[in-house]
Amino acid sequence: MLNIAFIAHDRKKDEMVNFVTAYEKAFEGNNLFSTGTTGQRIMEGTNLKIHRFMSGPLGGDQQIGALVAKNEMDLIIFLRDPLMAQPHEPDINALLRLCDVQGIPLATNVATAEILVKALERGDFGWRELVHKYKPGSDMEV
Repeated sequence: MLNIAFIAHDRKKDEMVNFVTAYEKAFEGNNLFSTGTTGQRIMEGTNLKIHRFMSGPLGGDQQIGALVAKNEMDLIIFLRDPLMAQPHEPDINALLRLCDVQGIPLATNVATAEILVKALERGDFGWRELVHKYKPGSDMEV
């Protein structure tokens, strides 16, 4: 069971709902997280249950980032709008940096998201389960 987060800028929310709807079966059985409105829209369009944080501009990106910093997130799909300035751009950049630091797969467009979901469907995320199993502080620390 993986921890997967969904984030979408306003002009990308419909695209996110369509994407998650298309791959709903792949996401079932995982722990799903999202920023506020994006999560609400996904739940309205699917049968998935999602833990919703605050909206992005109110700190939702940072709440997801806190899980990334603790290496407790396995995959993030963040459909960004590259043509629109975002008032919380520093928070977005911090989240992207944390994903790079922790080695968390992050898709910022549907093409990359589809590649990651296909890997999820194949079971190619077993290495993330090892991260959880052997994380510092656990009984099986390496």
